Amino acid sequence: MKNIVLGLVLLLRITACKPASEKETAQAGAVPENGATSRVELTEAQYETAGIETGGFSVRKLSGTVAANGVIDIPPQNLVSISAPLGGFVRKSELLQGMKVRKGEVIAVIENPDFIPIQQEYLETRSKLEYAEQEFQRQSDLSKENVNAQKALQQSASELKMLHARLAGLKERVRTAGVDFAGLEKGNITSTASIRSPIAGSVTVVNVNLGKYVNPTDVMFEIVDTDHLHVELSVFEQDIPKVKLGQLVRFRVSNNPAEEDLAKVYLINQKINDDRTVRVHCHLENEDHSLLPQNFVKAIIETGANPVNALPDEAVLDFEGKSYVFVQDPTNARSFEMVEITKGVSENGFTAVKMPAGSPGSPKFVLKGAYALLSKMKNTDEEEE
Repeated sequence: MKNIVLGLVLLLRITACKPASEKETAQAGAVPENGATSRVELTEAQYETAGIETGGFSVRKLSGTVAANGVIDIPPQNLVSISAPLGGFVRKSELLQGMKVRKGEVIAVIENPDFIPIQQEYLETRSKLEYAEQEFQRQSDLSKENVNAQKALQQSASELKMLHARLAGLKERVRTAGVDFAGLEKGNITSTASIRSPIAGSVTVVNVNLGKYVNPTDVMFEIVDTDHLHVELSVFEQDIPKVKLGQLVRFRVSNNPAEEDLAKVYLINQKINDDRTVRVHCHLENEDHSLLPQNFVKAIIETGANPVNALPDEAVLDFEGKSYVFVQDPTNARSFEMVEITKGVSENGFTAVKMPAGSPGSPKFVLKGAYALLSKMKNTDEEEE
């Protein structure tokens, strides 16, 4: 009996010290981590059915890229804030937000009693100027005949210059106020003035209503010309050395992510903002009237084509948050290892691939049928479980 108990104790110790079974080891390595590999082997029939094709790297010139966010913006000259330079009461305005206006179109009529003395002074000065011109001509004729003193001629010339300057100043005040100048030249004095749009565009802000008094500093309307929009991107400072003038920018706007538009880098700011980004100004390749100012933008800046080792997109597998390729065993054409790789830029059906350190110099990859191998490997793991 004592010998039986001793034998059981030894058996338990041997069992406890025994390493994991081959099945358990295979399960532990089924999903590669940190460069580890997982193997799958096909029969000849499975190999033919899977349509496996193998090959080495292709050296391709793929564009490097920089990701950036930004907004659709408008040039300062295409956004206009309109006010009444001399103030007044709003007597007429039919503008609504979203309405289109033409350049020079009357968008409001204001009334101000202060317009009247300005026009009166203009007409009076114009009349004085006519008399002063006649007087200067008379003094010039007398001076030629030595009838009058030179001093009288000089006084007449000085008066004429002064009236010319005053009339020019009053003319500019009348023009600034928006008073009908053609009517004033005919002697018509009015207390109203027309506010005209300096650009063609869309009305985005309306801050007035009939009867409201507006000060010279009040913004009555804002008008935007969306014919020349641009893209303002924020690029992180570490990526700025890669960005050059003229590079192609592919971007999508938040309200239409399915549509891709193109632009080119036009200006690069020389100041780093507080959030450690640099503003990059891009011009659209084609004007897109569906874009709106302040649309949020996600963009990719193509920073140049460089020769890299690449594989067809179908050779690169995305599995459980990582990227893999299948490498053919040089001693067994139907045996493959699943190797984790670092995936680079993808373009025109190819993806840049970086192998882990210590990989063979010229491996053969599964170019077609990689997903069939992955399916086979997963099914094998499930059967063993």
